[in-house]
Amino acid sequence: MELNEEDLRLINALQISPRISWSDAAAVLGVHATTLASRWERLRSSGSAWTTAHLMGDPRNVCLALVDVDCEMRRRPDVTAALAALPDVVTVAEAAGNHDLLLTVITRDLAEFSGQLVPRLKAIPGVTKYRTVLCTRIYTSGHAWRLNVLNRTEQQALRALAGPESAGPLATDTATAPLPESHLALFPLLARDGRASAAEIARVLGRNPATVQRQLGRVLASKLLSFRCEIAQAYSGHPVTCQWAANVPPGRHEAAAAELRGVRNVRFTASTTGRTNFVVSMWLRSLADVLEMEQAIQQRIPGIELVESVVMLTTAKQVGWMLNPDSTATGTVVAPYAGLIPAG
Repeated sequence: MELNEEDLRLINALQISPRISWSDAAAVLGVHATTLASRWERLRSSGSAWTTAHLMGDPRNVCLALVDVDCEMRRRPDVTAALAALPDVVTVAEAAGNHDLLLTVITRDLAEFSGQLVPRLKAIPGVTKYRTVLCTRIYTSGHAWRLNVLNRTEQQALRALAGPESAGPLATDTATAPLPESHLALFPLLARDGRASAAEIARVLGRNPATVQRQLGRVLASKLLSFRCEIAQAYSGHPVTCQWAANVPPGRHEAAAAELRGVRNVRFTASTTGRTNFVVSMWLRSLADVLEMEQAIQQRIPGIELVESVVMLTTAKQVGWMLNPDSTATGTVVAPYAGLIPAG
């Protein structure tokens, strides 16, 4: 399936404002609301694009780990499937580099990671070795990545129409009251469909729509969830994922992250523990761009040392969503959901 310009414009609009109404989107894009709705249904049903909500993964509140896994070659497919089936393992990618698989893991805390996740990982037949680095601060994540096919005026209009879920995370000194247990039940449904309405959620949960509307409003305002519109990478124009492990001088991490925000290819930046202390991940147009981006990084960030680069061969699971080999979504979601958030 090929995506046309109108498909890409709609996806770009939902990247900026994932829960915008079709009528509001129509006013910006100049397309009838029913046309947008049917177009989105086609994209969603084919797995070409999808909306989701996931936990912010803020290291102040949860344990976010990047785990490299080595396994027996003949058992790699089975190991990949077993890892992807673990809810706490939110992303699984096969790598071309020093390790076979790269994982992103979110657990409630370090004790849960070491006491529950690690034993499950070790118990998978075929796993021979693993190495873990812990994220100590997240600067950029995939929800901020954009196709950038809309013009500046259209993007500004969409940002003006965006709801609270489209804003950034709360400031570090901002405290929020814990959500009641009843509100946490909305998380899995929003993970499967980031655009799910209160009426749709109410039907699934068997609750009063007005009650769910209030609960949904509070969930959106809590900033506990990050909403995003994803596109199958094969259709994004940037089919290559490369991740760098780097060393950045102490005290320069914030400045380095700020510089990298100006590079539209960037999907993820974070400070980490381990023999390197900074990680950068990008979507690129071709393998030839790897060297070009390395040069750009070094020009933008004086003193950075790029220690290792890894190109992803395939991604089996992305932020909880199971993917086909062609990067389209299968429709199955396996994620930790609300289990990481203590109820009030």
